Amino acid sequence: MIIALQLFLLLLIAGSVVYYTWCAIATGLFFAASKEEKGTSCQPVSILIPVCGVDEGAWENWESFCQQDCEHYEVVFGVMNPKDQAVPILEKLVAKFPYRARFIFCQEVRGINHQVSNLMHLLEAAQHEVVIFTDSDMRVKPDYLSRVTAPLMDLSIGVVTCGYVVHDPKYLVTALASLGQCIDFIPSVLVACNLEGGMQYAFGSTIATRKKVLEEIGGLKVLVNRVASDYHIGRKVVAAGYQVKLSQYVLGTDGGRESFLSLFRRELRWSRSCRWLRGSVYYSLVFIYGTVYCIPLLLLSGGDRWAVIVCCVTITVRVIEALVAIYNLGCPKLVWWLWALPIRDVMSFVIFVTAAFGQKIYWRGRQLQIGVGGVLTE
Repeated sequence: MIIALQLFLLLLIAGSVVYYTWCAIATGLFFAASKEEKGTSCQPVSILIPVCGVDEGAWENWESFCQQDCEHYEVVFGVMNPKDQAVPILEKLVAKFPYRARFIFCQEVRGINHQVSNLMHLLEAAQHEVVIFTDSDMRVKPDYLSRVTAPLMDLSIGVVTCGYVVHDPKYLVTALASLGQCIDFIPSVLVACNLEGGMQYAFGSTIATRKKVLEEIGGLKVLVNRVASDYHIGRKVVAAGYQVKLSQYVLGTDGGRESFLSLFRRELRWSRSCRWLRGSVYYSLVFIYGTVYCIPLLLLSGGDRWAVIVCCVTITVRVIEALVAIYNLGCPKLVWWLWALPIRDVMSFVIFVTAAFGQKIYWRGRQLQIGVGGVLTE
């Protein structure tokens, strides 16, 4: 029985080593490709930001969108509750950038997914054909707009999307979140692109597209009762015959003093959503937790030399993969947090196992339930 368990663990570890290696290669090749050029002249763009509450660094985040190196664009914020704490900050922002920023109230709730409901109002208020959906906790540099809209000049591209990380975490929980995004999530997406022949979905951090494309996929109304609307937008755009382009541009965010419970709930929501959307593919992720499997392997082998060697090789490959991701995504300060990598890996494994069961998610203070195809109910 013990030998059978050891062989099973060796199989899982071998799969993980292959996966770590693949992640490192895919990440290196993606960012080694010729750098994307800025658009020579920005198209008129509407940046649409749904807001609910005040995230850490909100002023700096929102101000960064109003300081782009393009001329013809607007930034429109949408707030559902007139008493939202964000309203005074947005009023101050509009006063500082009166010809650039505005905000509207999106009080009519059009579906279970309040974020999409908010975006529906924002899309109706947008003045320009090219639109960008982005989350309210993102922060960008002045070249963001020209970088992410340039690919849309090619009409075969329906959506441009971007990853994001916390570039300089100050606290452990924030570092764990950033490690998850930097060395796990984005590299895994690049591996999936290799397997699936290209990008098949989008990320909420940036969805740059055209109104015409959204109309062709049925508009936002087809997503307002679904979880992971960014995922669905990407899938529908691909089904409509367009390409989804993953940009080399990586946005920043400020995790601040987020609690461990908040981080766990958010990542559990992501993982549980992934399980309902990807079906049996979700369970193939069992092959990516090699460092975690080293612990029972050492215990079952009694610390035999061969097991120690296997574990050292696995950990070495994992650290190399992490370093490749950290430097390619421009997060050198994450190196100082590599000591927390074992915590990150164990946490990811616990979330993976927990998300394999149940339907409930916690989202912005609401308890929701995911059904078949990602349909949400209260």
